[in-house]
Amino acid sequence: MARREAVVTMTKVDEPYRVGQEGVRAEGDELPFHGGRSYWGIFARSPLFSLVIFLTLSTLSAIGYYDPGLLVPPPGAGDGDSAVGGMSGSGRYGRTSRLVAPAAVGSRGTTGGEPRPAGPPPDVTPVMLFGGEVMMLITGDDFFNPKAAVAIREAVEALEALPQVTQVMWMDKAPPLNLFGLREPALPDHRASQRRFDTARQRALDNPMIAGQLLSADGKTLLLSLRLDPYHIRSDADCTTELTEPVRAAIAKQGLPYEVGLTGELPIRLVMSAASGDKDRKFQYIAYAVILLLAIVLFRGFSAVLITAMGTILGVVWTMGCIRFFYYEDNPFNHVVVPVLLSLVGFTDGVHMVSQIRVNRTLGYGVRDSLIKSLDEVGMACFLTSLTTAIGLGSLGWAHHAIVREFGYTCVLGVTITFLAIMTSIPLACMTPLGRGVHRGQGSGWIERNLGRVTGLVEGVLRHRKAYAALAIALTVITGLITLRLQPDERILNAIPERSSEAKWLHHMDEAFGGLETAVVQIRWPEGMPAESPEVVAVSDQVESALRDEPLLGNPLGIARLLRALPGEAPPPQKASMLELLPGPLRRVFMTPEESSMKVTFRLQDLGIAKYGDVFERVEKRLGEIAQANPGFELGLAGNPIVRWKNLYQIMVDLTSSLGTASLVIFGVLGLVYRSLRLGLIAVIPNVIPLTVTGTMMWLIGQPLELVSVIAFTVCLGIAVDDTIHFLTRYRMELADARDTRLGAASGISGGSDAAGATQGVADATSTELDGVIVRAFQGVGAAMIMTTLVLVTGFATVLWSDTREHHIFALMGGATMVTALLADLFLLPALLAVFDRPRK
Repeated sequence: MARREAVVTMTKVDEPYRVGQEGVRAEGDELPFHGGRSYWGIFARSPLFSLVIFLTLSTLSAIGYYDPGLLVPPPGAGDGDSAVGGMSGSGRYGRTSRLVAPAAVGSRGTTGGEPRPAGPPPDVTPVMLFGGEVMMLITGDDFFNPKAAVAIREAVEALEALPQVTQVMWMDKAPPLNLFGLREPALPDHRASQRRFDTARQRALDNPMIAGQLLSADGKTLLLSLRLDPYHIRSDADCTTELTEPVRAAIAKQGLPYEVGLTGELPIRLVMSAASGDKDRKFQYIAYAVILLLAIVLFRGFSAVLITAMGTILGVVWTMGCIRFFYYEDNPFNHVVVPVLLSLVGFTDGVHMVSQIRVNRTLGYGVRDSLIKSLDEVGMACFLTSLTTAIGLGSLGWAHHAIVREFGYTCVLGVTITFLAIMTSIPLACMTPLGRGVHRGQGSGWIERNLGRVTGLVEGVLRHRKAYAALAIALTVITGLITLRLQPDERILNAIPERSSEAKWLHHMDEAFGGLETAVVQIRWPEGMPAESPEVVAVSDQVESALRDEPLLGNPLGIARLLRALPGEAPPPQKASMLELLPGPLRRVFMTPEESSMKVTFRLQDLGIAKYGDVFERVEKRLGEIAQANPGFELGLAGNPIVRWKNLYQIMVDLTSSLGTASLVIFGVLGLVYRSLRLGLIAVIPNVIPLTVTGTMMWLIGQPLELVSVIAFTVCLGIAVDDTIHFLTRYRMELADARDTRLGAASGISGGSDAAGATQGVADATSTELDGVIVRAFQGVGAAMIMTTLVLVTGFATVLWSDTREHHIFALMGGATMVTALLADLFLLPALLAVFDRPRK
């Protein structure tokens, strides 16, 4: 009879929130409640059980913040990670920076295999033409004048005097290109005549190692390539302001109107770290404050908001402490996205739980009984939302990028911890004096007072159920096909603040030098063929010609171009014998004779790696033709940009596999828990539609599919499913209560009739009253659904204030998904239930 009594209590009022306007029963007039219907009530029946979990997680997180090594030994020092300027060596797409070129790899198998050593390599150190961690750019109208010569040389001397700077490569240190190997400075002494400066300018623009590499083709941008010693770097300033200040001082001393800026691997990594640090925390705090204020307005009760926020905050704090045992805290997505994600997930479940507690307290149940009853009603839904969210985010564990896999693992841990935080902290808090007034203001909120209008929309949907059900299916198919048309892409500029100086100088590097990143064409010639043979030089010349035919590839440089710059009008193959006249360190940059290999280097602009897809394919085709015309030669593209291009499709594979796997597993879990295959299938549509609609929006505004999009899609799947599960759980509860009530009524009416007739009457009556069940289910959870959506969309909107494009994309996708998810639950889910979940007669 306990279940029957609870059913009558919950169904005797069509709109339970009206009760809140009539006041609260006195403590002595509490409704009786005889135990709970599920094991979720243990968190309220046994406060000691909740307290043990609470204290255990608090202790573990405290140890994690203090020193995780007390319980888990740190990873070995030989894992390749290093700290530079207080920043982890972890790169943006794995444990190495994506700007660091890996070892050359073959292109479509044309250069596969191990190097072919032909003896010990000579003791020659290659010239640092490429690969400096920091690129300093100096812009001005003219560098070839006495004042500029003094200022630039003083600037270089000041840089070389810094302990963290090990090498400065600039045009004055370019290897000599003359038959005698005599070094002549590219920038004359300040006492030289202007005519000599003009001659030096032209000579520098004719030098292939200077023009387009260390001096822009128009002569208005000077590049200083810096190599740093990590052992002398103590702060980020050592890699930024400590480098630019002495240069600016030397320039200002001569009164020159030059600009100085930094780009390169290290400055970009630092600005990424900064964007994931203080600024992101600032926007998190803003988001939390806005959410808190909006929740106070909507709840109309400070204690209810405080208790709801308590579980969410504890979930975040505990998680960020516990992930330190796995040493995942430096992952940029864990650092920024995880706290926001857990706040959203925890807040959603917390609002549903506290709302139900408020309703039961308003109906007249005592504190302990209202907690047990509320846990019975929403505990399973909270568990399912956490489980399905963990499944959706855990699917990232199969992603290609290591940093994404770590993010997925962290999310699974975080969602589990947040669920325990909600289930323990809210009941414990409600048993304290703070929780005595948790129900105050119930029914007086703006959403609760206007819930009847939204209920009218649901009733209107049910009157046109078939049309809305067909719309749901058609919308899923159409938007799904459009979403599949999103093209994957990757761009450095998208990861750093748009108004930062690093973004400005990265763009300038593209314009002045053809790009920051470099790639190579790797060439191997037949064993036994001397490096100075005309055939080797001829192949290099053909490759350079093929690269020059592509406007998006900047400044191809190889042995043939160096030979072309030597005296004489003969083509490079006829100058092959002059290779021995080139300085050893310079020759070593492009040739490795003991491995019978050489390379041609070229630059790429930061236009998005997808834009180079057709370019690389054309180049590979040309390389194949060159290899075919020169038997025994092997040619292939190599370098980090090439690897990223070849692996670009993996972003789409990661997204498809993670979302597909998550959708299937979520469908299976819901079907198993609800013991209904139909209900599991029905749940898929309102959960997929928010993602496909958001994907369609991204396609319409011309946004590519990037790594942040993959993260956002998966996060949104985990969040969008929450309200659907709460709705379906309440729907199943209302449906079961209605059937029990109808069964008792039918048995009483039938009297001496047979059981078959009574059961048929139950089925017929339930079929006719299914619309009422759906409406009552919405009335039970609708206010919480609308409230969480409104609050979460507001939280996402605050992130739009950031000046980082990736944050804009994440916030835009998150907000759009939440709004679409609510609309799907309001207009599509009721119609699907009414059409496809009718009981069989």
